[in-house]
Order: sequence, then C-alpha cells, then structure tokens
Amino acid sequence: MKKRKAIPDMAFVSLAAAWLFLSAGCASTNDKAILVVSFGTSYNDSRNITIGGIESAIRENFPDYEVRRAFTSQIIIDKLKERDRLEIDNVEEALDRLSEEGYKTVIVQPTHLMHGYEYDDVMADLEKHKSQFKSIALGEPLLASDRDMADVIQTITARTAPYVDGNTAVVFMGHGTEHEANRVYADLQERITAAGYGHYFIGTVEASPDLEDVLGAVKAAGFTRCYLEALMVVAGDHANNDMAGDGEDSWKTAFEAEGMEVHCILEGLGQFHDIQDIYVRHVRTAIGSPS
Repeated sequence: MKKRKAIPDMAFVSLAAAWLFLSAGCASTNDKAILVVSFGTSYNDSRNITIGGIESAIRENFPDYEVRRAFTSQIIIDKLKERDRLEIDNVEEALDRLSEEGYKTVIVQPTHLMHGYEYDDVMADLEKHKSQFKSIALGEPLLASDRDMADVIQTITARTAPYVDGNTAVVFMGHGTEHEANRVYADLQERITAAGYGHYFIGTVEASPDLEDVLGAVKAAGFTRCYLEALMVVAGDHANNDMAGDGEDSWKTAFEAEGMEVHCILEGLGQFHDIQDIYVRHVRTAIGSPS
C-alpha cells in the first residue's frame, strides 16, 4: 500500500488562512443579531443548561442571526470575571459592541420572568442606543400573556406529576419583587388552582406570597410531604441556599420543622425545552415587529 504524502505545515497554514478569510467575508454580510439578556448566575452548571439552553434553542431556530449574550447583574459579571476569567457584557456594552461590528438589525430577548425592574432597565438601555441601529426590537419576558401562563403551567405540572399523590404538595419558590409585576405570582397561583391542581403552591423569597403564606397553606391542606422547586430560569443562589439550604432560614428547614418530608429539586425553568420554546416564540414575534 502506498503511503500518502504528508502535506507540508505551510499548506495547512494557507488553507486555514483562506478559511478564515472566507469566514470573515461571510460574517461581514450578516447584519442581524439577537441579544439574549439574562440576569445571570455564578452557578456554572446551571447557567450552561438554562441560559445556555435558551440561547442554543434561539440559535437553532434563527440561523440567519448572530446570537450574543448579556447579563443585567453587574455583580454577577464582576464575580465571573474575577473568579473564572469569564468576560460577559452588560446590556450597554453588548449593544455598543454590536454597533461597532456593523450590525443593523437587533432583537433583544430577555430571559426574565416578568415585566419587572430588570425588564424596565433593559427597555431604558435600548432607548439610549436605538439610534445606533436601523431597527431594534424587544421581546417579551417568559410570562407575558395568557398563552404563556398556560404553557408554563402545563410544563411544570407535567414534569412534577410523578411526585404527586394524596399526601404530597408541590411548592414553587419564585424570586418576588416590589414592582407591580409581582402580581404574576398570584395570577399563576389562581390559574393553576382553577385548572384543578390544588396541591400546587407558589411563593416568593422577597415579596408576597412569602414563605409563611405558603407554609400555612400547605399545612392547612393537610399535606405531610412536599417537593420544593424554583420558579426561576436558573437554579442559582436562591434555589441552592434560600430554598434547599440547611440554614435556619431556608424553606427546606422551615417545612422540615413542621414535620414534613421534604425533597428539593434543583432545576431551573430554562433547561426545559417547552420553556425554551416560549422564548423562541417571543423572538419570532419581536422579529415581526421591529421598531
């Protein structure tokens, strides 16, 4: 058998240079981008499968768009840069970068749960930078419509159905906010109860309904076992510590103190395909209505 002639290293270099040249030429013709904006998390594993999962779903569905990432929490951005040497833009930095690179059409898709303070801040950033682009549009957060609510309820009830029996409650912990958008939690509770899921309870860490409200409701209903899960896009600090931690202030500790058997599910909504599909739908709507 004849041996194949080795290709000189310089040939590889020339081929690589040609590929890079062609790639650069192709990239320069693309002037459309989707900026996926998240609060952010320092929990790498959760970030990769939740925020990363949403970004991947958007990338797969909109191959003609460059997909970029930005975080709204500067604390998280600074922590990741110092701890992991991972540099992530905030929203203004990401928009400036897209402008400098020649992008003309930008869709900004937040992964936030509601129209709260973080969403308001993203809107303000877009207003300041809109003159840099030919068109720019902002997608809706996760829970923005009746259809969104129904889809989220279907997803979380289908996923947790195996845990349910006559003695088990399923408790979801949201973040909560002083913003008027906090009403989304009560709205979701009303809808899930009206749909016949009387063993599902929704509370928040920093607003109403709080831990005391939810714990009281679960006790009054006579449940002896509960599953705790985060109603958040990522399973980050709140899920790992405020919900599932062993500290005296955690939800797990509080439910166990009432004699209940407690199981914690450390999963973020963003890792589930049905939730990712909602964000994809919001991107598609935003593409159809650029400002």
